[in-house]
Amino acid sequence: MEESGYESVLCVKPDVHVYRIPPRATNRGYRAAEWQLDQPSWSGRLRITAKGQMAYIKLEDRTSGELFAQAPVDQFPGTAVESVTDSSRYFVIRIEDGNGRRAFIGIGFGDRGDAFDFNVALQDHFKWVKQQCEFAKQAQNPDQSPKLDLGFKEGQTIKLNIANMKKKEGAAGNPRARPASTGGLSLLPPPPGGKTSTLIPPPGEQLSVGGSLVQPAVAPTSDQLPARPNQAGSSSDLSTIFPHVTSGKELPHLGQRKEGEAFLSWPVFGA
Repeated sequence: MEESGYESVLCVKPDVHVYRIPPRATNRGYRAAEWQLDQPSWSGRLRITAKGQMAYIKLEDRTSGELFAQAPVDQFPGTAVESVTDSSRYFVIRIEDGNGRRAFIGIGFGDRGDAFDFNVALQDHFKWVKQQCEFAKQAQNPDQSPKLDLGFKEGQTIKLNIANMKKKEGAAGNPRARPASTGGLSLLPPPPGGKTSTLIPPPGEQLSVGGSLVQPAVAPTSDQLPARPNQAGSSSDLSTIFPHVTSGKELPHLGQRKEGEAFLSWPVFGA
C-alpha cells in the first residue's frame, strides 16, 4: 500500500503528563505504581496523527505547539505503545528522534475518558489499515476471491404454492361486468320493492327512456301570460258564462240601470 502525502489528525488531548520509568526487570509488564506519579517530568498536549499506514504520537507544548517528543507507531498493540498492568490511564510509548535514537517513557491522563479515546483512536486507524491491505490483495488477485454459488446442490428441492397463484389469476381474469349505457342520461334500476322516481333533466337536455328521447314539458313562467279569449266571441260563449242573459242582447253595464229595467237575477250559491 502506497503512503499518502497528507497527514490527518486522529485525536487531540489537551492534558497529558510524561514520567520517567525504571527499566523493566522482568517480562511481567510495566506498573504505574512504580513511577513517581506526583512528580511528572513534563506536561503538555498530546496529538495523534496519521500519514499512510503510520500513526504518530506527538507531545507538544500547549501554548506554542512546539514538539517535545514523537513516537512513530507501525502497529497496535505492539512494542511502540503498551498499556500498564495496574491502571487504564497510563501507557508506555517508544519515542524516537531524527537520528535513530529511541527511549521508553511513561504517559498518563488525568481523565479516564481521555485514555479511552487515545486507545480507540489507535485501534480504529490500524483496523482501517488492515482493511486497505485486504482490498489491495483482492484487486491484485481477483480470481482467488471466493465466488458466490447460487446453484442447487445435489438433491436440493424447492416447493412452490400454486393454489394461491391460480386464485389470483382467476380473480384478475374475470372482472365484474358493468351495465352498458343507453346514451344520454343513464338511469339506475330502482331498488327491489321501490317505486321508480321520475328525474327532471336540466333545461335544454333530453331524457332518455327505453332508448327514445322524450322532450320534457316546459311549464309557463311568470313572464308568459295565458292567451286572452277572443272578445268577439259568439253569443253561445256568453250564454255559457252568463246563463240568465238571452242571446242577441247586449250585456248591461254593471252599476248602471235604465228606467223600467230590473236587476239581473244572479244565481245565489248555497240558496
